[in-house]
Amino acid sequence: MADLLQYRWGTRTAVDYFCPICGVLPFRRPSQLTLEERTAGLDPFDGWSINLRCIDEIDLDALPKRRIFGSRLQI
Repeated sequence: MADLLQYRWGTRTAVDYFCPICGVLPFRRPSQLTLEERTAGLDPFDGWSINLRCIDEIDLDALPKRRIFGSRLQI
């Protein structure tokens, strides 16, 4: 990960890690909850987003999917 560049935008709490050569974004550290989201009782996400298209031999069609609209999760 040392060769990846970081990009922050919006609240500057999310971090996108991308390759400076090809531009692919393999990892993302999602943003922290806003005050409104915390007040609404949403649980913070303390993990990483991983671009699975960067992993060889993975069958994307076989993975379960959840549709996400902004900060609202709909199953």
